[in-house]
Amino acid sequence: MYNDKFIILGTEIKKGKGALLELEVAKLHTRNSLKIPIIVERGKKDGPVLLLLGGVHGNESNGVAIVRDFIRKKYNKPKEGVVICIPVFNVFGYLNLTREFPDGRDLNRLFPGSPRGSLASQFAYKFTKEIAPLVDYVLDFHTGGADRSNFPNVRCNFFAEKEFKIAQIFGAPYIVHSNYIPKSIRETIHKMGKTLLLFEGGKSLQLDTSVINYGVIGALNVMKYLNMHYDVPEIKKESILIQKSKWLRAPYSGIFEYLVENGCKVKKRKLIGRISDPFGEFEKKIYAPFDCYIFGLNTAPNVYKGDAIFHISTKY
Repeated sequence: MYNDKFIILGTEIKKGKGALLELEVAKLHTRNSLKIPIIVERGKKDGPVLLLLGGVHGNESNGVAIVRDFIRKKYNKPKEGVVICIPVFNVFGYLNLTREFPDGRDLNRLFPGSPRGSLASQFAYKFTKEIAPLVDYVLDFHTGGADRSNFPNVRCNFFAEKEFKIAQIFGAPYIVHSNYIPKSIRETIHKMGKTLLLFEGGKSLQLDTSVINYGVIGALNVMKYLNMHYDVPEIKKESILIQKSKWLRAPYSGIFEYLVENGCKVKKRKLIGRISDPFGEFEKKIYAPFDCYIFGLNTAPNVYKGDAIFHISTKY
């Protein structure tokens, strides 16, 4: 929460005004500067500072599209407080359609970063020092990696009261308990005494309209709850809580076919998939080990023994 002056990247944003700023994070081989566009809008009244963050992993297109749509629909213009939008955080990965930085590092495992570390670590440090101290709440939008597709869900700590409340207000189909991963943005924001909610939906390098809509509506719900907009949050259905979960892994290598829809609830012994070989010599059926929800699945046509294939609840 701020009062009177709000200054970001050396620029004062006056009440009722906005700005398109750039965070310089690195130099390219050509000596050109690499800059991240940051869109800031301030309401006419003081209030909380909310950051919408997309593209931490460069190949997670849905997150970028969620923040883009939020801006395009002008939802990022608050009545109270400040909204900061960073549609594409990992510009390197986004340009190359890859998850990692050019140095092969995962940006979301290098926070709070170091001014003398790797390129990705310097990137994290800039954010931690120049953006993170200004915010009160962060909505961080992600998708499944590789061939994994996530049914829309938010990850939070059930025992962090403010975080859990924001998760409920967001209104995703599932709320999944998740511990803080060391050196992630989420852990860093938490240690700073601020609140971050992580949204997961869809898969990498793929746009999914329904996932994007969940993300946009969820972010708008949070703004309404924080009195940044004066309407009431629109939660169509109460979220399903998943306190514990695990990945079912392929018992064999072969051609993988999932036989249930992502996001469904299944009963114990329900046939949910099968693995076969290309020559028609064997077919192995995969059954639900117990009553559970399926909120993530592997869409790859071929799997190796031990590959994660279904993300399921183990307690609900």
